[in-house]
Amino acid sequence: MATAAHTPAPRGRTTLAVVLLGLFTLPMAMSGTTVALPSIGADLDASGGALNWVVTGYFLAASSFMLVAGSLGDLYGRRRLFSLGALLYTISTIASAAAQNILLLDIARIMVGIGAAGVMATGTALLATIFEGPARTKAFALAGTTGSVGLSLGPTVSGSIVDALGWRTTFLAYAAVGAVILIGSVVLPDARAAIRPKVDKAGAATFISGLALTLFAITQGPQQGWGSPATLLPLALGLGLLVTFVRLERRLAAAGGRPILDISLAADRKFIAWPLGSFALGAGTGAAMVFLPTYLQGTSGFSAREAGLVLLFLSVPMAVMPQIGARLVNRGVTVRTLLLTSLVLIAAGNIWLGAVLNPGMGTAPLAAPVLILGAATGLSFGIIDAQALTAVDASRTGMASGFLNTVRGGTGAVMLTVFGALLLALLEARAGSPEAAGRISSGVAQEALQAQQFSESMRLGLWAVAALVAVLALAVAALTRTSTRSGTQSPDLTNTDPAPLAKATTLQTR
Repeated sequence: MATAAHTPAPRGRTTLAVVLLGLFTLPMAMSGTTVALPSIGADLDASGGALNWVVTGYFLAASSFMLVAGSLGDLYGRRRLFSLGALLYTISTIASAAAQNILLLDIARIMVGIGAAGVMATGTALLATIFEGPARTKAFALAGTTGSVGLSLGPTVSGSIVDALGWRTTFLAYAAVGAVILIGSVVLPDARAAIRPKVDKAGAATFISGLALTLFAITQGPQQGWGSPATLLPLALGLGLLVTFVRLERRLAAAGGRPILDISLAADRKFIAWPLGSFALGAGTGAAMVFLPTYLQGTSGFSAREAGLVLLFLSVPMAVMPQIGARLVNRGVTVRTLLLTSLVLIAAGNIWLGAVLNPGMGTAPLAAPVLILGAATGLSFGIIDAQALTAVDASRTGMASGFLNTVRGGTGAVMLTVFGALLLALLEARAGSPEAAGRISSGVAQEALQAQQFSESMRLGLWAVAALVAVLALAVAALTRTSTRSGTQSPDLTNTDPAPLAKATTLQTR
């Protein structure tokens, strides 16, 4: 059982503020860096894969270390891991601003991702430890709001800073916020597992290297070819290491040790449905968030800032809907119902968005489908985390939180590369060569024919995303269905905190 202080309400509010600042800033820095890539490339004379690794390296490092950070927080204290993550994030972001070549910048960004993993994985675990009842539902709803809004505002905020002051100042601004998070971490309460066994070093090494190599292979596929040794070798090594990781974890658990990932989490229908739903939420909105601004600049004459502003249609409903979702849960609506509703709406939103894309379009046709994507994501984003963490023992909340954040971070990396590969393949089929496809997808102004090809390719890509989300919705529905034979529910389909809404007007701590 986890040990945690029965903190007074003021300290609980301080903890919430510090954690939310991290959950707001780190996703903003993640998504906002994409708009700075052209300036970075021009300044450091970089392009192609080396330049893309400024973003991809962050995603890979963050998603690889999420699970490890959560488990280490369970063992050595979640406040300690949160503080170390904030420290590494801040120092590495300063190093990013000072980098004089692309290699140093890529290395610094990988370190930034590792630090971000420590903050995000242990931050949500701290919320689960400190808050209970309706207060936990509200806290996680706020976490969902801040993370989603930060991710959506990143391109707009970063684009404005890049245009006015340059990309190095953008990194320094994020480093300054990281320093505030680091200072605030000293007042956080601590929590850890009661028993502190040895760290699963073999599991950590095989998991991190296996996931990193697998995702690296996905990033290499569009550039080197899916059948090339540069793609197949890291893919084979990565998958082999992940298989080894699973075997090591099962063996350690059978021997009575503490693996960094209890494989029973993945086998538990009551738990695994929620990470799967989280993956579907991220997959359903990632394409629009990352690729829509580039499309608008290339086909409709939008500036970088104007294209970023379109993503406000995502962030505004994301800011409102988590609180509405929390209220619905406290009024008796099941989390299952909210999640499945979100996934259906996301599939519909991608179909609608694909249908309205046309060269020379303005903002108005985009409003409704993008608003639907934002509202549907916000409705369930924070609530499903609370539901998943409720399904595990308190001593494993850090591990479960890391699992959830690994899925979320991995979703970003996978969508960044897989959708990009699909888009390039569709463009190549129309433009006739990989070079032409790359030029069209870069966001530079296009002639009428190329703009139409870009529109057709984006449309088919978004419809493919809709199909994927629909399939994942069916899987979630199957995993969370009520068992009619026994008259019981196989997963927890009740609301996370069934207390009346009137009792949830203030955040409470233990």
